[in-house]
Amino acid sequence: MTQWALVALIVAGTVAGDTLQSLEMKRHGEIHFRAGGLGRIVATLAMKKYLILAIVCMAISFFAFMTLVAQADLSFAVPATAASFVFDTVLARYLLRERVDAKRWLGAALVAGGVALLAL
Repeated sequence: MTQWALVALIVAGTVAGDTLQSLEMKRHGEIHFRAGGLGRIVATLAMKKYLILAIVCMAISFFAFMTLVAQADLSFAVPATAASFVFDTVLARYLLRERVDAKRWLGAALVAGGVALLAL
């Protein structure tokens, strides 16, 4: 598998995992910890389909990253996979309806520019 294909798999897995996790946590609401209630909380969260899918996506992303690091230099792998921040920002704004201020858009644009430089 080529390095850029691994980067795409890592970014897709990370973005999907982050988005699904955030979506499920917003649906579930706040978690209140009580003495002896941790098992019940874990059991409740284990039944949440978006959370389970998020964990699967993050696992795929993790193992793809390990494969990428075995094939490419770390100085390429880490900055290239930072593209996930750009997609996370876009999905947070338009899918999750979160408020994204100008500083965060600027940060996402700078990261996108850095990843573009790596592609040259």
